[in-house]
Amino acid sequence: MGGPGKGADAAPPSFLRLALVVPLLAFAVLPAAFASGGNRRWFGGRGESQRAEAQAAKDDAAAAFYELDTAQRDLRISIETITAVDDSPGARRAVDGFTALGRRIDEVSHAYITAVDAHDLDRDELDAATANRARADLTRAKEELVRVKAELDRFEQGLGPLLDTAETRLARLVPAVERAREALRNASTALDTARQAGLRADDLATRLARLGPDLTLLNEGAGRHGVTETLQRADRVLRDAEAIRTEAERLPERAAETGKRLVSLRTRAEALTTRAGGVEPVLSELRRRFSADCWQDLQYVPAQAADGVRQAEEKLTEAAKARDEQRWPDATSLLATARALLNSTDEAVSAAGDRLRRLDAVAKDPQAEIDRARFAVRDAQRLAMAGRHTPDPRHARPLDDAVARLDRAVASLEEGRHPDYWHFLTELEAIRASAARVVEQIREERGGGHR
Repeated sequence: MGGPGKGADAAPPSFLRLALVVPLLAFAVLPAAFASGGNRRWFGGRGESQRAEAQAAKDDAAAAFYELDTAQRDLRISIETITAVDDSPGARRAVDGFTALGRRIDEVSHAYITAVDAHDLDRDELDAATANRARADLTRAKEELVRVKAELDRFEQGLGPLLDTAETRLARLVPAVERAREALRNASTALDTARQAGLRADDLATRLARLGPDLTLLNEGAGRHGVTETLQRADRVLRDAEAIRTEAERLPERAAETGKRLVSLRTRAEALTTRAGGVEPVLSELRRRFSADCWQDLQYVPAQAADGVRQAEEKLTEAAKARDEQRWPDATSLLATARALLNSTDEAVSAAGDRLRRLDAVAKDPQAEIDRARFAVRDAQRLAMAGRHTPDPRHARPLDDAVARLDRAVASLEEGRHPDYWHFLTELEAIRASAARVVEQIREERGGGHR
C-alpha cells in the first residue's frame, strides 16, 4: 500500500517540471519573434523582396523631397537677396518666376505626401500587389520631385547676374555707411580746426548740420529703409561731407587768396584810371588825321572807361566787406564781377591805342597788308588746284569773290584825301578769313577721302 501511495506522492513533481518547462520555451521564442518584425505575417520569398523594393522607393522619394525642399529654401534666400537691393523689371520677373515654381513645388510635394500616407509598408496584411502599387506610386512621386528640382536648378542658374549684382551691392553696404560716417567726422574736425584759426565758416557749418537727418537714417539701417536707398544716401552723405571737409581745410588759404586778389584788382583799377586818362589824346590824334569812320566807334571810350572803373571799385568795396564778414562765396562772386568789369574796360582803353597804331602802319605802308591778303588767297587757290585740272566750284567761287573784294579794297585807298583805312583793314581781314575757311574745307574733305 505504501507503494502506490508513495507513487502517487511522487507524480506531482514530474507534472510540475513539465508545467515549468513549457512557459520557459514560450518566453524563449517570443524575443526571436519580435526581433523579426513582431507579429508581421511572413509571406517570404518574392513577396518580401517586393516589400523591400517598395521601401527603397519610399526612401528614394524621401531623399528627393528633402533635396527639393533644401534647394527651394536656398533659392528663397537668393530671391530675398535680390529683392532687397533691386526693384528692376528683371528682379520682378525673377520673383514671379519663383512664385510660379513654388506652386509647382507645392503640387509635387502634395503628391509625394499623399503617396506616402496611402501605403503602410509595415502592416502585416501587405501583399505583393499592394507592395507593387506602393513602389510605383512612390517612384512616380520621386520622379516628379526630381523633375521639378531640375526646373528649379535651371531657374537658379538664370538668376546668376541678378544675384551677383545684389551680392556686390550688399557687400558695399557696410563699408559705404562707415565711409559716410567717417566723412562726417572728418568734416566736423576740419570745421573745428578752421574755427580755432578764427574763421567762422558759418555756411559750411549750416551745410554740415543739414546732413544730420541723413546720418540718423543711416544709423537706423538698411533693414528699415532698404539697401538701395541706404546705399544712395551713404554715397550722397560721403560726397557732401567730403566737399565740406575740403572747403573747410582750404579756408585759411582761401582767406589769404581773397585778400591778395582784392589788393591786385584795386591796383589794376588804379592803373586803368591812369590809362583811361590817355584815351582822349589818342582820340584827338585819330580825329585830326583820319576820317570819321576810322574812330567814331571809339569816341565814347573815355566815359565807358570811367564808368567801368567806378563800378569795379564799388564791387571791390563790397568784396572787402564780404571778406571781413567771412562770407567767402559772396566775396568770390564780387571779385569775379570786378575782374570782368576791369577786363572789358581794359579792352576798351586798349582799343583806342591799338587803332591808332594800326592806322598809322597801314597809312605808311598799305602794301604790306595787301601782300598778306594776296598770299592767303593764292595759297588757297594753289591748294584748290592741287591734283585737279579745274577747281571745285565750291572752292573757286569764294576765292574768286575774295580776289574781287581785294581789288575793290585796294582801289578804295585812292578815293579822296582821307581814305577809310579802318574799312580797308577790316576788309582785308575778312578776305584772309574767307581764304582760310576754303583751305580748312579742302583739307577736311581730302582728309576724309573726298575728291
